[in-house]
Amino acid sequence: MAYPTVSGFSVKDIRFPTSLEAHGSDAMHTDPDYSCAYVIVHTSDNNLSGHGLTFTTGNGTQIVVAAINGLLRVVKELSWDLETIFSNFGEFWRKLTSDSQMRWLGPEKGVMHLATGALVNAYWDLWAKIEKKPLWKLLVDMSPEQLVSTIDWRYMSDALTKEEAVEMLKKRIPFKEQRIEDLKQKGYPVYITSAGWLGYSDEKVRELCQEALSKGFTRFKAKVGKGVEEDLHRLKVIREEIGPDRILMTDANQVWDVEEAVDWMKKLAEVKPLWIEEPTSPDDIMGHAYISEQLKPYGIGVATGEMCQNRVMFKQFLKSGGMQFCQIDSCRLGGVNENIAVMLMAEKLNIPVCPHAGGVGLCEMVMHLSMFYYCSITDSMENRFTEFADHLHEQFVDPVVVKDGHYQLPTVPGYSTEMTEKAIEQWEYPTGSEWQKLFAAGTFKQEY
Repeated sequence: MAYPTVSGFSVKDIRFPTSLEAHGSDAMHTDPDYSCAYVIVHTSDNNLSGHGLTFTTGNGTQIVVAAINGLLRVVKELSWDLETIFSNFGEFWRKLTSDSQMRWLGPEKGVMHLATGALVNAYWDLWAKIEKKPLWKLLVDMSPEQLVSTIDWRYMSDALTKEEAVEMLKKRIPFKEQRIEDLKQKGYPVYITSAGWLGYSDEKVRELCQEALSKGFTRFKAKVGKGVEEDLHRLKVIREEIGPDRILMTDANQVWDVEEAVDWMKKLAEVKPLWIEEPTSPDDIMGHAYISEQLKPYGIGVATGEMCQNRVMFKQFLKSGGMQFCQIDSCRLGGVNENIAVMLMAEKLNIPVCPHAGGVGLCEMVMHLSMFYYCSITDSMENRFTEFADHLHEQFVDPVVVKDGHYQLPTVPGYSTEMTEKAIEQWEYPTGSEWQKLFAAGTFKQEY
């Protein structure tokens, strides 16, 4: 196959004023403006480009943009053509994260890793488009050896070896075609978060729960952490609407200390939540393990991972008992490669992968990862479902489709990360036409 050549890169700060209606509000992030640092890899073929992003919540997106531009220096100095990158993706990923000077700013965490995720996701989108396949199908069609070669295995061998991963993937090959057919017929199960934002009134929560039920959703998540009595009241409101048998989950977004998390959740146990998500600092592995042990008698698991910074931390969470539900994030980690590594580790330890989504473009990306996970990695669907939040999908060329509480199988080539030209024109910060209107009206103050 003849690959085009890379002709340049564009990096943009895209923001949406979601704080105006409290979309995405939680105990820690009270006024997020859903945003992303957005990367375009241009090629010699004017009809072919790769699009990647990493999710942010407003101010600070400009810092991630600067970090991406720093990584592009590494890419340009490396000067690998696309065929070389895609044939040696694991090595390319390591070189991107191991620049002798840039690595000091991580390593493999924080802003630098968000930047890595955006750039790596753009290359995956481009690769899938070149192959004329949706990203999930590109992954499913790879041999176990080729898939494993895309991963940087450094720091992982005490939890999972390359050889073990290859054998795991080989065992799933006989079931691939049937599972693809399953996805075509029904899709992949989701849970909905956008009915339970912390800033919503009881009336709005009831209305959104009823709307979600009418659309076939059976799994719901609510934000907690504002106050025990207030949380219990809102969870009872949701229980009244969804009934006693549908799944309800809770999410504290890191707001509690360890003992506080245990005490708080014991008081919420009467509404029978399946899990408490991010009960404390996302870096506190031993704290999560303690909370998990203390809440086990109450039937409440611990879910975390949306801010788990790399495969090394996931390894420790998984091995320590600090998570009963593994929540990979499509761009908090360093792109598709590292997410595959974590999914494989979780499967070895029989811990369900329930990807984090919402924000800007996260649903579009994790639906591909979930489809791949179902077809090629997991041998069970017990307690395996993916997050959905109904915001900003119209800003994408190939938005998610959800039917009867299931993501529908993507068919368009790529990673579904390409934004519409209109979205970029209107919402690039600070020059976009819609931002200019908001500045002129005094609704927002321009930050830079």
